[in-house]
Amino acid sequence: MGKFLIRRILAIPVTFIIITMVLYGIIMLTPINTRIDLYMPDSPKVLSNPEILERTRQQIIERYHLDESYLTQYFYWLTGILQGDWGYSPVLNNEVLPEILNRTPATLELLFYCMLLYIPLGLIAGVHAAEKKEKGADHLFRFFAFAGSAIPDFILSIILLAFFYINLGWFGPERLSIQNNLFVKSASFTAYTGFMTIDGFLNNRADISLDAFRHLAMPVFTLCIAQWATLGRITRNATIEEMNKDYINAARARGLSEKRIVWNHAFQNALGPALNSSALTTAMLITNVFVVERIFNINGISEMISMFGPSVPDAAAILGFGVYCVILVLLLMLILDILQAVLLPRTRKGTLENA
Repeated sequence: MGKFLIRRILAIPVTFIIITMVLYGIIMLTPINTRIDLYMPDSPKVLSNPEILERTRQQIIERYHLDESYLTQYFYWLTGILQGDWGYSPVLNNEVLPEILNRTPATLELLFYCMLLYIPLGLIAGVHAAEKKEKGADHLFRFFAFAGSAIPDFILSIILLAFFYINLGWFGPERLSIQNNLFVKSASFTAYTGFMTIDGFLNNRADISLDAFRHLAMPVFTLCIAQWATLGRITRNATIEEMNKDYINAARARGLSEKRIVWNHAFQNALGPALNSSALTTAMLITNVFVVERIFNINGISEMISMFGPSVPDAAAILGFGVYCVILVLLLMLILDILQAVLLPRTRKGTLENA
């Protein structure tokens, strides 16, 4: 397990460097004068005096190494990223990293509950459908899986808002109701984890936690449905494939029950492809999170996207957002790899032997 973790962890910085080199290379396509303007202070004294303006431009070029080669600029930029200097955003009017960190808990809370639900539910539904192949339960699962894959997240979000919020008033957008949101922002509330569902209990305010769960119901369901459908269908197909193999026939010949054969034998071998599919769709999950956040007015990382405008270029914020997404995807893939290694020791051993 230790060797497996070391290999997976060492792969993260290599992947990170390759992707960020591409991201930074795209920014390098911008003319140098435009990039200088990104760092230019919004001061009438500077902008109105040609001598001060030119001197300021030269200082910006020297400070950010804008006249040097791509690799040199990338090295200084990456060094700053690793040291916590993600640059200053004129649109956000603040340093990029603090703005990202302030919005991270809302995004992670949504991701956490989505993964907590769709992975076990997708696995169970897929195996159950395979066990009942071509029967009513299987047809029902395939219908809902097809519908879940076919309906875009923004359409499903609008449907849920119209029915459960506008018509029934059961669930609402945002993270909390207005009254609880005001209390959370007061000095009486301590944000221990940033997860409202947990911090409410830690502050002896179970009503806040329950309110947070109620507001998470629609966005989590919206986010889960497509991932659940994909995972369930792959699990079903992998389980059916396993059911046709010789070792399954040998188990039947020994008199084992069909349920035991499915869950104790076929499912364990189908689990690898199923979890691999979750790792491969991680990037899609992150993209869907940002869409769902915007529709349900959850002030997560996606809030930064809405602030970027074509008339106000903001290289630092755009790069920071891109780097954050890369880190998030790599960490989620690592978590899923570790989960697969824990549940399937044979997969871990096979990975090391093939390396």
